[in-house]
Amino acid sequence: MQAPDLIERAVPGRRSELKRGILRQALTCFNEAGIEATTIETIRARCDTSVGAIYHHFGNKEGIVAALFFAALDDQGALRDQHLSNAHTAEQGVAALVRSYVEWVDAEPDWARFVFQGRFAVANGPFKEELLSRNQQRNRQLSEWMTGEGRREAFSHIPAELLPSLIIGAAESYARAWLSGRVKHSPTAYADLLAQAAWASIMHKSHSDG
Repeated sequence: MQAPDLIERAVPGRRSELKRGILRQALTCFNEAGIEATTIETIRARCDTSVGAIYHHFGNKEGIVAALFFAALDDQGALRDQHLSNAHTAEQGVAALVRSYVEWVDAEPDWARFVFQGRFAVANGPFKEELLSRNQQRNRQLSEWMTGEGRREAFSHIPAELLPSLIIGAAESYARAWLSGRVKHSPTAYADLLAQAAWASIMHKSHSDG
């Protein structure tokens, strides 16, 4: 039996097939033409349903964008938590965050492309408060792990708002290059190097502040 894909994981159940179909086609449209250029009619034509059905499930185009974006964040977060649960030291945790990120991008390139373009749309649209709330919750979970016994000292000298850039910044930059075809090798090929670079940036910040 084929493993469920991201949309099936996000929207399970036999009665949700139409909703999943709309999301699948919307994801393709957004990646092909861009969010701004894609209309509800474009999506309707691709999934051969009615405009009314789309509005019933998602309200408007912004609702579709948000549904896709949050599904991607939740899926990415689930993989991150899985990796992080096996990390005990600060260095292992940094490596887990980097590895989970590049593995997710490698496994879900179409979704990763959408996340890069969808972030601005959601952050500046009607779902910005929900995004803020989700981000705060995710940051709280990470903070709880980072302030655990034996890990606090490695991160306490770094402003919380800077940590994601230090840990994921290089991996995200390379992922963008790979997704756009500017480089050939998947980011997973460099997972070890990217994890080492992330840890080194934290250690360098620690020493420079010392």
